[in-house]
Amino acid sequence: MTRGCVQWRRLLVAMRWARFVALGSLVAVAAASVPTLTSAASPSVSAPAVVASPVPFGAARRAETAAYAERHYGLRTWRLTEPRVLVQHYTASTTFKSAFATFASNSRDQEYGETPGVCAHYVIDIDGTIHQLVPVTFMCRHTVGLNWTAIGIEHVGTSDASILTNRRQMAASVRLSLWLMHRHRIALRDVIGHSESLASPFYRERVASFRCRTHGDWNASSMRAYREMLHAAASKRGVDVGKTKYGARARRC
Repeated sequence: MTRGCVQWRRLLVAMRWARFVALGSLVAVAAASVPTLTSAASPSVSAPAVVASPVPFGAARRAETAAYAERHYGLRTWRLTEPRVLVQHYTASTTFKSAFATFASNSRDQEYGETPGVCAHYVIDIDGTIHQLVPVTFMCRHTVGLNWTAIGIEHVGTSDASILTNRRQMAASVRLSLWLMHRHRIALRDVIGHSESLASPFYRERVASFRCRTHGDWNASSMRAYREMLHAAASKRGVDVGKTKYGARARRC
């Protein structure tokens, strides 16, 4: 082998090693930037199994979302950055298919008559299957006053009680919520039911006709039970998510 060939091979090896080191540095930086709810790493908080079931969210819907966010929150964006709240909902239907059709249609909602259409980031079916409809980096319309900073989780069902007594659905819901809390540093007190939205310190609404309006799904007593389950699951994994009981919060209306 000539001296020139040897030098060329050494150069190729050096280039490949440099790329490997650079990639390793990027991975290390990314890993270090992932927030946790505790000062130490919590490897037991793993991502649950999720089925990708995306709804259409193209340029038109993104533009509608940005216009909505500017009008209601003073934010000209369709992106969700640094979510601080998890809002629990139920679909008021009995099948995932019907819920998906509603969110995929991007129709003007019947209650407020605005675009974009309503949506949620996740829908948990009655058999415990977790469907992800929208990336958590996208803003979804699911809770007035909180869409700018909230991840929405829908449960297929027609009442809080029917979901709370469904063991498979609740196991999936608790695991998903705990993972999202761990990933985004969301405190237990900020895992709320839709009916609790007006008491959230993150509530923000610029349009007067929209203020003080909420829904009745996942009422306070149901959410107390839900947060107790979350706290128990977190304690089992050695994760500190905060207190389960708090003083009364003033409604922001």
